[in-house]
Amino acid sequence: MKDFAAIDFETANEQPSSICSVGVVIVREGKITDSFYSLIRPEPQYYKWFCQRVHGLGPKDTEKAPVFPHVWKKIGPLIEGLPLVAHNSRFDEGCLKAVFRVYQMDYPEYIFHDTLTASRRHFGRCLPNHQLHTVAAACGYDLVNHHHALADAQACAAIAMKLFQNL
Repeated sequence: MKDFAAIDFETANEQPSSICSVGVVIVREGKITDSFYSLIRPEPQYYKWFCQRVHGLGPKDTEKAPVFPHVWKKIGPLIEGLPLVAHNSRFDEGCLKAVFRVYQMDYPEYIFHDTLTASRRHFGRCLPNHQLHTVAAACGYDLVNHHHALADAQACAAIAMKLFQNL
């Protein structure tokens, strides 16, 4: 697989629709050609301490941020026709479907591929765990600023370029 979009969401609370940031990395012909990052005013609009502890974002960061539909108007054309790749894609796909429902948007049935599953298949028990930063390092990528949506999408893209070469 040489053409895809790696995507990562961070959420404000336990609700999958509460996306507060998104990172997207576009890969064409096996090379990164574009990227996108945005803060998003979450829905519902409140933060849980455990989410803030993970990604460091809070209400002041997103109080003036655009709502999801405005951000997706920019992302949609970037990813059109591309499969989506995420590390633990069940989470990111679930967030995307949930926020589309909240805003009553038509969901285009994106195709997701999961680098977490690919890592477990490829590395098996050779790694201590299959967390994003561990798998990225095993693929020769130094993940800096883990849990920043764009940094995580970049790491996911690097993993996918390594593990999905033959798809």
